[in-house]
Amino acid sequence: MFFLPEQVSEYERKRMTVREVQQLQIFVSDEASAILWLRQQLANKPQTSAALTPQFMQELRSWQKHEVGVEMVELLEQNFLRYFSNGPIPGQIVSWLKKSTDMRDLLAKEGRELEDGSVETDNHQLKSRARDRWYVPDPNKAADLEKLRTKSLLREFATYQTSKGKLKQFRTEAVRAGFAQAWRERDYATIVQMAERLPENVLQEDPNLLMYYDNASLRVN
Repeated sequence: MFFLPEQVSEYERKRMTVREVQQLQIFVSDEASAILWLRQQLANKPQTSAALTPQFMQELRSWQKHEVGVEMVELLEQNFLRYFSNGPIPGQIVSWLKKSTDMRDLLAKEGRELEDGSVETDNHQLKSRARDRWYVPDPNKAADLEKLRTKSLLREFATYQTSKGKLKQFRTEAVRAGFAQAWRERDYATIVQMAERLPENVLQEDPNLLMYYDNASLRVN
């Protein structure tokens, strides 16, 4: 399967939201796979960061050496939503609560379900059970989070541009975001210059980065 550079970001975004991801065994080796792993866990069961942390730490044994470590909390804040117990309980958490007979009965008795699947309630037990759980946002809110995350990644990429020499440790996601932005702006020279500062094996083994580099190389004067 081949994509033009401008199609890659959309493909990656959709790939990360498909239901089949829930069925895969994900090996966490970089930021992108860490986000996929978190998405899988939270799609199955909204969880608190305290519950996720020991599981997440066990998954980091295959983390690639060139990848800068990223805190789990940062990944959660940039890609998912947290329920603070104010306002209706989100539909994603409601769906999980309904798996329990007791919670399902309590929701029916003490809650009022809204059109979007969320539930309004003043019941302390329901609020307490849902509080501080992270969950997968719906597509519209996910798009807003993605914009904020991209801004953060581009700031990181900008620091790489001002540094000198080969990049030894970096966030591959930041480089991908930077290449995508440079491509949109037709700044092919930046893509080529930064690609040549990456470890050769990283560039050759990442289809996304390599595609941007190959296409940009053809357009540099």
